Amino acid sequence: MFFKKKKSFSDNGISFIICGLGNPGTKYENTRHNCGFMVIDDLAKAHGVTVKKLKFKSLTGEVKIGEARCLLMKPTTYMNLSGQAVTEAMRFYKLSPEKVLILCDDINIETGVIRIRESGSDGGQKGLKNIIYLSGSDEFPRVRIGVGGKPHPDYSLADWVTSPFLKSEKDALEFALANAVKSAEMISGGDIIGAMNSFNGKKYEKSK
Repeated sequence: MFFKKKKSFSDNGISFIICGLGNPGTKYENTRHNCGFMVIDDLAKAHGVTVKKLKFKSLTGEVKIGEARCLLMKPTTYMNLSGQAVTEAMRFYKLSPEKVLILCDDINIETGVIRIRESGSDGGQKGLKNIIYLSGSDEFPRVRIGVGGKPHPDYSLADWVTSPFLKSEKDALEFALANAVKSAEMISGGDIIGAMNSFNGKKYEKSK
């Protein structure tokens, strides 16, 4: 008797990529620059999958969200070279930028708030800048997770984005990450307008 091999998501083809930006290694865990990684981890946990397979210069995992077969990515290239990982995966699955969601931090947005856009400039985010440069397109949907601005103008930006969140920011951060996860689920299903209407600029409010 012959048994058919069970098809994996890759056999059927990935239809959408969700890529969180960050820096690899324990040194950068839970830092402001790694918000994208945090969303991927929370999204994977919510769907009972792991993001551990090394592929496309990234740690990857596969998950079905609604009707979309999604590749979850955490590039291992370091933030400034994120485009190497993203464009390699795009070429392999023959996906257009509109089918690749980028999750990244933003120092121009307060902690606890996310901003969703269908396309646009990099806004100074170096990972997004490299993705746009290497792909030749800025038509990537993106979810920016607010990490707050430098506490003082003379503070080093590099030190700020690689610093951990304060205990006082914990609840606001978790609120933003949860909204980013929900947004990623909606966007991969084709409802970016719904995600924008539901989560753009929504602020965390402390319970009394």
